[in-house]
Amino acid sequence: MKLSEKGPLAVAQALSTLLEPVSQAVQGWAGVIAAAHWDLFRVGEVVDGIDFYVGEEELGHIHLNGEVHLATSAALGQALVAGGLARPLRWGGAAYRGWTEFSVGTTADAAHATWLLERNYQRLRGRAEAELVAEIVALQY
Repeated sequence: MKLSEKGPLAVAQALSTLLEPVSQAVQGWAGVIAAAHWDLFRVGEVVDGIDFYVGEEELGHIHLNGEVHLATSAALGQALVAGGLARPLRWGGAAYRGWTEFSVGTTADAAHATWLLERNYQRLRGRAEAELVAEIVALQY
């Protein structure tokens, strides 16, 4: 989803001790915009995490429950899923083709979530998608 489609912009809140380092790392990358992630059914009323954008494009978001959703391309999402590095997004249907998710429950998971978000950040900043996919495929061997 585009930044302009997300609803009112609001300051992103601090996350749990486990998730905050992920948020801070992503917010430290050049050109990243962080804002409140609204509850889907109560936009503008209830915050459910933090959104990250690179310009108008969504990088991904972190829910308060520890789920990280990445707005990947179809090819990058397929490579992450095939490599067992993320899961396809559970809901959203065809409109969310390429979206993936990963649940953070440990410090190691938080580091992995940061790595996932960084791959998508690199894609949005112009790194060749084929190069990113090749990097992910190489991890499987």
